[in-house]
Amino acid sequence: MDTQLTVPWTPYIPHKPTPKQLAFLMLDVREALYGGAAGGGKSDALLMAALQYVDVPGYSALLLRKTFADLSLPGALMTRANDWLRPTGTRFAANQHRWVFPSGANLTFGYLDSVGAEYRYQSSEFQFIGFDELTQFREGQYRYLFSRLRRLEGSNIPLRMRSASNPGGIGHEWVRSRFVDKTEEDGDRMFVPATLTDNPYLDAEGYIQSLQQLDPVTRQQLLNGDWTARQDGNLFKREWLPIVGELPVAINRSVRFWDLAATAARPGTDPDYTAGIRVDYGADGLYYITDVQRMQGSPAEVESRVRQTAMIDGPSTLVVIEQEPGASGVNTIHNYVTRVLPEFTARGQRSTGSKVERAGPVSSQAEVGNVRLLRGGWVPVFLDEIEAFPLGGHDDQVDALSGAFMRLRGGRQPDPVIHQLVGATRKTLLENPLGLDENDPKYWDTDR
Repeated sequence: MDTQLTVPWTPYIPHKPTPKQLAFLMLDVREALYGGAAGGGKSDALLMAALQYVDVPGYSALLLRKTFADLSLPGALMTRANDWLRPTGTRFAANQHRWVFPSGANLTFGYLDSVGAEYRYQSSEFQFIGFDELTQFREGQYRYLFSRLRRLEGSNIPLRMRSASNPGGIGHEWVRSRFVDKTEEDGDRMFVPATLTDNPYLDAEGYIQSLQQLDPVTRQQLLNGDWTARQDGNLFKREWLPIVGELPVAINRSVRFWDLAATAARPGTDPDYTAGIRVDYGADGLYYITDVQRMQGSPAEVESRVRQTAMIDGPSTLVVIEQEPGASGVNTIHNYVTRVLPEFTARGQRSTGSKVERAGPVSSQAEVGNVRLLRGGWVPVFLDEIEAFPLGGHDDQVDALSGAFMRLRGGRQPDPVIHQLVGATRKTLLENPLGLDENDPKYWDTDR
């Protein structure tokens, strides 16, 4: 099929679309979603759609992701656009993240990284707005950007909202309702499903092997594009977590991860809990959840509990505290390292991705039988929470478990600014002068 005869085409699109991409590009509805399984060519389809009318003077298109980092990753929208457009001589205005075409048309890359970020565009007008990974956005953000579509004077270019997405994410339900489960009355709205087999440029076999490592629900969403698969409490199952009466083997290393909250419970309220979970990695290659501390209290009460627990765990247990963004998070870690836990090895660790994403690795290990629970009074409440996650009333224990598991698996290095603040007071805080790998037992030696 000659795509140049069926869809508006430009020399800025370097290759012909796949049949599914072509179906997406030919739609004459106001709203459309392309997606389903990962690897279906959805980002390319979205970029193609944005470029269809760039030969028209005055045409303006906007492509959005959740964060700027999402835009600029290798293979993501901005780098893909650079590969396509740089050879054509199209000018890129780096300070505005905008491509300007010889016609005067433009394609802008933006991001909505916080509630209210959509109002950055309150004075803007576009003929095309595209959302990449739509389920990462809130419905209110999508609806507001819809209002930024404006007819180009003297032109019959259609106004288009186009999106690409896999199932899952905070917006899963509203996206599914709006596009996948739409009624006959939603005639100006279409969904084009895509699978791995719809993308001939993908190494499908290798991609499938990677997806097999995910937790069961995410795997179903990304591998099969299943919008009915939900993170509705089946990310963890009780039967995946056998209880043992004692640790059967030697322990190679131990981490206590704290998800902090500092609000005391009052009548009629149910604030977040502070949760501190200890996970031990055994010589048998299994992970043992050996203790859970959980409380609602004031900042002083939380600090006291964290210190008391560290004294019980002993100096061989690494204490990791979730670091919130910004200066307040830095100050919190500095306080715990220098004042609350001065004689222990303590570190801050930033969390990235959604709570569900962070829980995925430990869920996968639990599913294959690599996680055990040490019998204790904390076990029933712990199992109730993780079995209900992410739809339960609280998820503090899951967050702490995910953080501990990340650290034991190699984790992230904390923000180096903490080290600058602490200086020589705690040389074991955020530095690794011997250049040791975290899998080396010496890395965990608090006397080094």
